[in-house]
Amino acid sequence: MSDSLLIIEDNEQNMYLMHFLLEKKGFSVIEADNGREGIEKALRFKPGAILLDIQLPEMDGYAVARELKEHPELSGVPIIAVTSYAMVGDRERILAAGATGYIEKPINPDTFVEEIIRYLSTHNRSNQEGYA
Repeated sequence: MSDSLLIIEDNEQNMYLMHFLLEKKGFSVIEADNGREGIEKALRFKPGAILLDIQLPEMDGYAVARELKEHPELSGVPIIAVTSYAMVGDRERILAAGATGYIEKPINPDTFVEEIIRYLSTHNRSNQEGYA
């Protein structure tokens, strides 16, 4: 697994902001602006985590998360939904599709990277405990 993060996001401003914040904290960032491209890049680059918008062209984030989880080489990669879907049941629905975390948009630039790091730390701890 890589130390890079893949962002699958079709909104240019959202992509720019997330990329900027993550790169500023030392992360290597890979970009995809639709679900199909995101799956292809995930398979090619094996990122350390995937930040996934839900409302995407070609295939929505639910379908992307489900398909990513079908690939054994990506099954351990955390998927963090970063979405404006904040209605009752939306969080549960994306987690059921395969996401391991959920961050609501608009993101808070002051806490966004810390939230990502917290998800990664929790995920890594869970994986290590599974092997103990």
